[in-house]
Amino acid sequence: MLIIKQYLVILGVLFIVITSTQVVKSETIPKAEEMYVTTEDIILDIVFPHIDKRVISEYGQNTLFDWQWKGIFDITYNDNHSYDVTVKIEIPSKNLDDAKEDLVKVRISPSCDSDKINKLKCKHGFKIDILDYKHLSQLPSH
Repeated sequence: MLIIKQYLVILGVLFIVITSTQVVKSETIPKAEEMYVTTEDIILDIVFPHIDKRVISEYGQNTLFDWQWKGIFDITYNDNHSYDVTVKIEIPSKNLDDAKEDLVKVRISPSCDSDKINKLKCKHGFKIDILDYKHLSQLPSH
């Protein structure tokens, strides 16, 4: 009986030693619920490359700073299932007082793949077009 107790004690000690040396490391993954995304964030992600190309063509590749998103100025829904989005951007300058503001009108045309969309008016795939580009600093003041 004494031998059985000794074996049980030895097994208990081995069990505690083995289980305490096993460490599990976990990674912290940000939860999707913690992210907050606005409509402006989504539109910016969609139109950014197109506006970027246009700003480069307007001001050249050697601009000192990148342009800055200042916000959505207007959104219009068209009956062909497209959206005209006018955004205000700022192009910084070497002289901080000489920054330029521009308005860029972009047409976002989502795909017409859904059967719920009027196929007579909506015949396009996903596309983005720059419709208008205005230099606000060059417009006459009222």
